[in-house]
Amino acid sequence: MSWFHRKKTGNEPALPLLSTERLVLRCFAPNDAVDVYAYAQSEQVGPMAGWAPHKSLEDSRKVVENFIETGEVWAIVEKRTGHVIGSIGLHRDGSRRIEGARQLGYALGEASWGQGYATEACREMLRYAFEELNCPVVSASHFPFNQKSKRVIRKLGFTYEGVLRHVVILPDGQPADKACYSLLKSEYENLLKTR
Repeated sequence: MSWFHRKKTGNEPALPLLSTERLVLRCFAPNDAVDVYAYAQSEQVGPMAGWAPHKSLEDSRKVVENFIETGEVWAIVEKRTGHVIGSIGLHRDGSRRIEGARQLGYALGEASWGQGYATEACREMLRYAFEELNCPVVSASHFPFNQKSKRVIRKLGFTYEGVLRHVVILPDGQPADKACYSLLKSEYENLLKTR
């Protein structure tokens, strides 16, 4: 399945290829912009994650180029179709001074909601963060109006920390709060014992 791999040009950071039962998490490639635009133009997707819906394929191309350049965001690829259905990132957590702390972020196309894909992709990302990168803590957050993300984060075993009020400005110019969560490595290890 050639769509799971992309040629390295030598000047972008390498992300490992990760796999679950139904998904492959891989580096983005420039031609993924078509799939990204297919889901990112939805009025339902971007606003839930704090970004404006893409108005053109060029918007998606710029975002994909940024993902490739920063090397912190994987494409979520559905094995069955080979299409990119979302993105998932493991970013440095700028709110914590603990070395190795990471922040989990993800977006999934509306057509893929309600099928467990977000939870499946996040579980693999947490496995990678804690077992391969040896992260001491991973944080996650959602806007109070994003109940779907709240369910995913709670299902993953994160601990609720509180709300940061008026922490970002949404694309419509309105300030928004963020509900914040974290998962310690020791908590992740305990969760594995109960599965």
